[in-house]
Amino acid sequence: MSKLSRQIAGLFVAACCAASSMSSALAQSRTIKLIIPLSAGGPNDTVGRLAAEHITRNQGVTMIVENRPGAGSVIGTEVVARSAPDGNTLLMAAGSFLVNPHIKKLSYDPLTSFEPICYLARSPHLIVTPASSPYKTFQELIAAAKQRPGELMFAANGPGTSQHIELEMMKAATGANITFVPFTGDSPTLNALLGDQISVGIVDLLTAYEYVKIGKLRVLAVGTPERLNKLPDVPSVAELGFPGADWAGTLGVVAPAGTPKDKVEQLIGWFKAAINAPDVLARFDQLGLYPMGLCGADYGNYMRTKFDENGRVIRASSIKAE
Repeated sequence: MSKLSRQIAGLFVAACCAASSMSSALAQSRTIKLIIPLSAGGPNDTVGRLAAEHITRNQGVTMIVENRPGAGSVIGTEVVARSAPDGNTLLMAAGSFLVNPHIKKLSYDPLTSFEPICYLARSPHLIVTPASSPYKTFQELIAAAKQRPGELMFAANGPGTSQHIELEMMKAATGANITFVPFTGDSPTLNALLGDQISVGIVDLLTAYEYVKIGKLRVLAVGTPERLNKLPDVPSVAELGFPGADWAGTLGVVAPAGTPKDKVEQLIGWFKAAINAPDVLARFDQLGLYPMGLCGADYGNYMRTKFDENGRVIRASSIKAE
C-alpha cells in the first residue's frame, strides 16, 4: 500500500471512530420523559419507574419519570397530547384514559391523539371485605345486598373510574341494589375498609395484597378471567357470572400522535425488553403485577375495544363525572 493510500485509510478510520463516538454521545444525551398522570406510589407509577430504570440502564438514553396528577389524570395526559411528536415525551396511560372522554369535555381523544406503544402490565382488581365482615363469599355478599336493597355500601375509586364502571357492571349482572361510595384512591379506600367504616370495596391487588397476606382483608373475588396464582383459592369474576371480564388496572404507554414510525418501533422494542427482563419480572411477581407485552397495533385494538365497552356501561348506568 502506498503512503498516500495509508494516509487516506487512516483518515477514513478516524472519521468512522469520530462518527461512532458522536452517535454514542448523542444517544447518551437523549432524555425521554415518562409522564405519570397520577400521584406517586400506585401501579402506574410503580410499573413506569421499573420500565424507565431498565431502559436507562440498557438503551443508552436517560428516561426520567415525572408525576403530573390532577383532574382525574387529565392534566398529565394533556401535557403529553400537546408535546412534540418526537418520541421524547411519553404517557403512562391510567385506567381513566379510556373513561374520561365519555364523561368529560377534553382537549384530546385517546384513540386519535396518541400512538399506542405497549400495554405493559395489569394490576388485577379485588373485591374485598374487612376480616371482621360477616360475608365469607361473593354469593353471600350479593344475597345480603338483595335482602336489604341500598343498605350495602360499596367503596370504589370514582366517580367515573374503571373501578366504578366495574361496580356498575356487577350491579347490572346480579340485580343487586348496592350504594356506591366514591373514594379518591386505593389508599383511602383501604383505610376505610381496615377501619371497618365500609363493608366492601374494589381495590388493586398491588395495594391490597400485603393486607390480604396478614389476614386483615378477605378477598371474595378476583377481577380476572382466570384465578390468580397468588390467590388460587379465590374465584375469578368469570366463574361468578361475568364471562370474559377483565377488571384490572391497565398499565400502558402511549406517545403523541404523529411520532415517527421508527421512533415508535424503537420504543416498542425497549419496553418489550424491559418487561421481559428477569429482574423486572421478579419484581412484578412480588407485587402481584402481570406482564402483558401487547404492543403497537395490537395495543391500539385493545384500547378501542375497552373504550367502546366503557362507553356502553357509562351510558347504561348514567355515570357522571364529579
